Amino acid sequence: MSKTVHIFGAGLAGCEAAWQAARRGATVKLYEMKPQKYTPAHHAPEFAELVCSNSLRSDSTANAVGLLKEEMRRCGSLIMEAADATRVPAGSALAVDRVLFSRYITEKIKENPLIEVIEREVDSVVDGEVTVIATGPLTSEPMAEYIANTLGCEGLHFFDAAAPIVDFSSINMDVAYFASRYDKGDADYINCPMDEAQYRAFYEALVSAEEAVLKDFDRESQKSLKVFEGCMPVEVMARRGFDTLRYGPMKPVGLIDPRVGKEAYAVVQLRKENTAGTMFNLVGFQTHLTFPEQRRVFRMIPGLENAEFLRYGVMHRNTYLHSPDVLAQDYSMRTRPEVFFAGQMTGVEGYVESAGSGLVAGINAARRANGEASCLFPEETMLGAMAAYVSRGGIGAFAPMNANFGIIPPLGYRVKGGKTAKNEKLAERALLAIDEINKQ
Repeated sequence: MSKTVHIFGAGLAGCEAAWQAARRGATVKLYEMKPQKYTPAHHAPEFAELVCSNSLRSDSTANAVGLLKEEMRRCGSLIMEAADATRVPAGSALAVDRVLFSRYITEKIKENPLIEVIEREVDSVVDGEVTVIATGPLTSEPMAEYIANTLGCEGLHFFDAAAPIVDFSSINMDVAYFASRYDKGDADYINCPMDEAQYRAFYEALVSAEEAVLKDFDRESQKSLKVFEGCMPVEVMARRGFDTLRYGPMKPVGLIDPRVGKEAYAVVQLRKENTAGTMFNLVGFQTHLTFPEQRRVFRMIPGLENAEFLRYGVMHRNTYLHSPDVLAQDYSMRTRPEVFFAGQMTGVEGYVESAGSGLVAGINAARRANGEASCLFPEETMLGAMAAYVSRGGIGAFAPMNANFGIIPPLGYRVKGGKTAKNEKLAERALLAIDEINKQ
């Protein structure tokens, strides 16, 4: 096996992977199809193009993505170096000048003597060569077909429909209660009961709420992909009639509200998303509403008045693996350990998360090329928790996930001062673990 690492894609994940591999002495060949060819979402020739927003979200370590960014800084992240060098005022958020951000990363990559940039599209992996595939959620058809058929990674290229996930600690259990519909099985579901007036107000807000604008390529995918029909947005279902939800995902039959001793008019059920029970998803609530509208409307549900959303519902064209069947915790394939994946294709969601997966994949690709054992980040870190989620999944169908404290193992003891104080302790533990990793 050669000591060259081949990386496909110069987005945030690919650039971070290339940078980390080169930092460890590997020779890197970075393949990028721009400027010869563009995806429907990309328009500029520079690397690491931000196409949706100039904000990389909160910079506080009491926030999950803020912790992830600090972990990455301590690991010598190029993406974080670029973000800090090109940031613009945005309060507690880290926002960047998108043009300067991409230009900074492009120049750093091209100036690195260990990184060779090859401007062409690739559609296969050379057998035996250490390779990181970071081609993104809009991977070209030839590469997607190769990944699905030759590498044996099924489930690529479909319309992603996922329901919101909330932090269990933010649910008002004085209103909500545990039970199982029809009294069958254990009381594993959290139930949020509504009377008629509450349901009517919720219904009116839902059917009139603002939907996210589909990009052209999303709109075409929505028309052609059958999975979309099987995952109807809750707002579309509601528009079919006032009682449609009450005979569907909000059916109250068999759910006795313990406060009043009878069935509610309608019930929203939440199902455990991970074994620790720190995350719950809203059953049947896949949605295409904008994120602010999801927060406004779904907080009208009794018990979710102060819900913290760990993931909002999404419906868009995506290309990602069913990673728990395919990837190990270092982002390498279980069946072909010289092949790594990074970025949104692995099931991480968001710019920073994509770059974080690239950081871990790049480190481990270089180690593989050098004949060294993998470096597995502790699950107490956000980098390690994301890798563990990708390789194992949660309960139920696997779906992309943002960084959140729900995927990190609990502290094992109570912290006074509320959620922020608890998150600060989780961050403190994580950063100590990162510092230990960096000593190795």
